[in-house]
Amino acid sequence: MRDWSKGWASSSGLLTNSCPFFRVLDSGYLDFQYFVLHPGFPMLVTLRLAYAIYRLRTMAASSSFSELPLVAVCQVTSTPDKEQNFKTCAELIREAARLGACLAFLPEAFDFIARDPEETRRLSEPLSGNLLEEYTQLARECGLWLSLGGFHERGQDWEQTQKIYNCHVILNNMGSVVATYRKTHLCDVEIPGQGPMRESNSTIPGPSLESPISTPAGKIGLAICYDMRFPELSLALVQAGAEILTYPSAFGSVTGPAHWEVLLRARAIETQCYVVAAAQCGRHHEKRASYGHSMVVDPWGTVVARCSEGPGLCLARIDLNYLQQLRKQLPVFQHRRPDLYGNLGHPLS
Repeated sequence: MRDWSKGWASSSGLLTNSCPFFRVLDSGYLDFQYFVLHPGFPMLVTLRLAYAIYRLRTMAASSSFSELPLVAVCQVTSTPDKEQNFKTCAELIREAARLGACLAFLPEAFDFIARDPEETRRLSEPLSGNLLEEYTQLARECGLWLSLGGFHERGQDWEQTQKIYNCHVILNNMGSVVATYRKTHLCDVEIPGQGPMRESNSTIPGPSLESPISTPAGKIGLAICYDMRFPELSLALVQAGAEILTYPSAFGSVTGPAHWEVLLRARAIETQCYVVAAAQCGRHHEKRASYGHSMVVDPWGTVVARCSEGPGLCLARIDLNYLQQLRKQLPVFQHRRPDLYGNLGHPLS
């Protein structure tokens, strides 16, 4: 019996060989795999196989899989060195453009990760500052849309508050700012083994959600990191038209292995959206490290692309025809009972 348990993937398109059964790989392409191959042995039919066959039919219905919009998810290890952080991000963005992506996603705190609140305040800039201007030029140079997740923004109230906003910025391929979202849920937690975090020491929560923004990949709903723990936010975004939810993040070494993938897949399944999550990774300085594992999850909840622990990028194609078909076949939003959920979002007594 020949074992095809390893499979193959291609970054340039679909591979073909003699194997008759398939599954979707983490890369977003296809793994060709025999579950059982031998005369007289029963074939193990699994939900994964059934889903894969369904996905193949959906892809075939598209004009061409290679024509679907390609997105790049960048994973970096930010430090207090803003100049070096920009160089690292710029290299990944240029590589994303070379590979044909229409949109590149950067993680929370792509600009820097400071050692303490005072350093955070000192390194922060307004949206009109030099760093955003560099990214504006980079977007124009590469002809690429950019999701800049978690910029340390000095807002209009900086002089009064001396606190910043955690701001998610979308640039179009001409370098124009087309959307901004300021993180609404601040991470004030104490995790055993990971240490306390008090984001509110240096950050003001944003006042509102941002309407989903139309991009070449689809309508994107903006959120940041800790926001993913609040399904009410993701449901509000999808009801406003989102097809892709994005959670640029910097998960820690304890919450990452326990919650990261589980939360992202849950948000994808319950909203029937693509979920794109660019993440910080590795050791930023002596006080902080991040989990990594940036990923893209499809509306079925399958991880279709992921990075590992180190800096780099992963790619995925966004198939909105598949998304719409899934929403028709599993119409959960038609079955919701908002008349029963009125107290959602209130603090527990």
